[in-house]
Amino acid sequence: MQTRNRIMDDIGQLMTNAMGVAQGAREEAETAMKSLMDRWMADRDFVTREEFDAVRAMAQKAREENDALKARLDAMDGGAAKTSAPKA
Repeated sequence: MQTRNRIMDDIGQLMTNAMGVAQGAREEAETAMKSLMDRWMADRDFVTREEFDAVRAMAQKAREENDALKARLDAMDGGAAKTSAPKA
């Protein structure tokens, strides 16, 4: 017949409680670190991804418009050069 060892039961219960405390401390540390990082990021005045994408799209559109205008100017300069060239 096997008897229960009270010391082993107490040690097992103590270990179980210690793991619960450790998990609680880990979760609290994670929450505190996340809060600290959120405050730090908010203080740094970083742009959001949406703002970055919007400005990037505007820059791309402006680049395309500049290319189109340059092509028109080049075409006008080419036509002006042909009409102002002396005829032989």
